[in-house]
Amino acid sequence: MGRAFCIPAVFFFFAAFVLLFIVSISLPFLTAMDIARVHTEGSSAVSAANDTVSQLRVKLIFAIRAYCYDLSNNGNRVCSTTGHGYSVVISTQNNSVTIGSSWTRGLAVHPVAAGLTFIALLLALSQHITVTLFASLVGFVAALLAFIAFLIDIALFGYLKNQMGNLGYGGNTITGPGFWLTFTAMILLVLGGCTVCLGRRRKRMANATSTAPSTKESFFSRFKRN
Repeated sequence: MGRAFCIPAVFFFFAAFVLLFIVSISLPFLTAMDIARVHTEGSSAVSAANDTVSQLRVKLIFAIRAYCYDLSNNGNRVCSTTGHGYSVVISTQNNSVTIGSSWTRGLAVHPVAAGLTFIALLLALSQHITVTLFASLVGFVAALLAFIAFLIDIALFGYLKNQMGNLGYGGNTITGPGFWLTFTAMILLVLGGCTVCLGRRRKRMANATSTAPSTKESFFSRFKRN
């Protein structure tokens, strides 16, 4: 693959990997990189895990699932580690809703996409034409998984917004930075895969062009006399 295409492809894959890696390990380490968040009214009481919550964050972390919330009495942030497919019950004095594990279990696609992106990045570093073929294939598969992860994020956000609407907080439910990081990573993976394909095609054409004169010369040399 030509250097003009190799460098952009490596950059696209590396940037996508960093974004997906950040999304995958966010909570409880990077609490600002959440997928969806709910802001409650100042005097309204919402309880989750037997604590009063002023802000709920729902987010994926690598290997386990977690949500964080801020306590309204002291502002401290608490993150729970509930394992794969977590669930949380959010309640007010008059009503309660449940974000079940069926809506969070699919978030495990994020680290899988990050892992495939890393493999595509390593393959894209090679100049071998066969290896770059695998790099493009792995990159497109990672892009597909990132797309699926983004759809899962949309489904989780839509369900969370609908459920919080039953508590009167539907308008206060917004997407977090991690939501858009996943979308950006998906675009970067598509660009990386296309760039690798273009570079591979250009290298094959260059190789064919470089061998054409020698072939022609050998053909006409048969008619030369000493």
